[in-house]
Amino acid sequence: MAMSRSQRWIVAAGSVLMVLVVIAFGLLQYAQREVKARVVAALGPLGSAQSTDVGLTSVHLTHVLLKPPPGWPAGDPLKAEDITLTPDIRDLLAHRMHIRSVVVRGFDMAVLRTQNGTLRLLPNLRQSVNRTNDEARGASASSAPREKQVDHISFEQGRFHFYDMTVGPPAYKVTVSDANATVDNIHLPELTEPTRVDVKGSIKGPAHTGTVTFSGWIRIASKDSQTTSTLRGVDVAMLDPYLVKKTGARAQVTGGTVDMSIQSTVRNYQLHAPGTITVHNLQLADNGNPLDTFLSIPTKAAVAALKTHNGDITLHFVLDGNLRDPKFSVQERLTTRIAEGFAKALGVSVEGVAKGAGETVKGLGNALKNLLGQ
Repeated sequence: MAMSRSQRWIVAAGSVLMVLVVIAFGLLQYAQREVKARVVAALGPLGSAQSTDVGLTSVHLTHVLLKPPPGWPAGDPLKAEDITLTPDIRDLLAHRMHIRSVVVRGFDMAVLRTQNGTLRLLPNLRQSVNRTNDEARGASASSAPREKQVDHISFEQGRFHFYDMTVGPPAYKVTVSDANATVDNIHLPELTEPTRVDVKGSIKGPAHTGTVTFSGWIRIASKDSQTTSTLRGVDVAMLDPYLVKKTGARAQVTGGTVDMSIQSTVRNYQLHAPGTITVHNLQLADNGNPLDTFLSIPTKAAVAALKTHNGDITLHFVLDGNLRDPKFSVQERLTTRIAEGFAKALGVSVEGVAKGAGETVKGLGNALKNLLGQ
């Protein structure tokens, strides 16, 4: 029996719809294969995942490991229980690499501060991205897109392990546990747009567990930034390598916690960073050695002055300098400002601080002479 005109239209429309469904399904499979290939390329030869499952809208990896490259002194760069990536399928089909979100759960990430103060993290991943960019520049237009965008990265329920090569050797390690962090708006490879960063976590010391936060934006290419860093209730012992130089006789810190806040702005490599630091219930051991110092202040004077302050000291400071100046060190400048502030707060003159430091050097010189039999 012949079909009516309306029936023929229905059949035709159904056929077109089926063709569109088949095409859409094929494009989706292509997109899934493309995403998986990019993930495998990004992991590189030193990265692995126990499983990589590609769904309709996301890619899920379990038990991810990035092994360290040769000479890396800070353990495995990344371990994660699972990572979920959600790409923008439309941009992917248009040959644009656009990741809407990356969620990293149950992680351990190593962050290395080199001797010149540079921060390094995920070295293998960065090398893989750079290698992919080089391949894209030398390949045809159908190869990997050079431009890459990540809207949002979330780190949940993990730990950051900071290895500081400027303190030591060996590198001084501080672990931020119960850590959560977000990174928003990453445009590779130029990195000229502001990237938003927020980090929260805990620092466990011998007697106290404090909190640390870091938030603000960073323009990675130019190093311009505006950030706020805070410490609350952190055990003084965790900051001992930064507050007390390892040379010369020094006091033993036996108790206390630190609150600190620094608002940092960098423009054209010029740093301006006002801050406040409060030490609660600071306790120093007086071993009777006249050469013992705390921040270049003779320990006896510091202990006596602290008694009149009930162990609490608050001071304000400002860090200014050119980050391109090889003679400028943020850490040394901060230590100097804190030492000056403590001397003023404790009622010890700057001349007294200089005298205490001079006596320490003199005492060490005498000790060396005795050791050498001179």
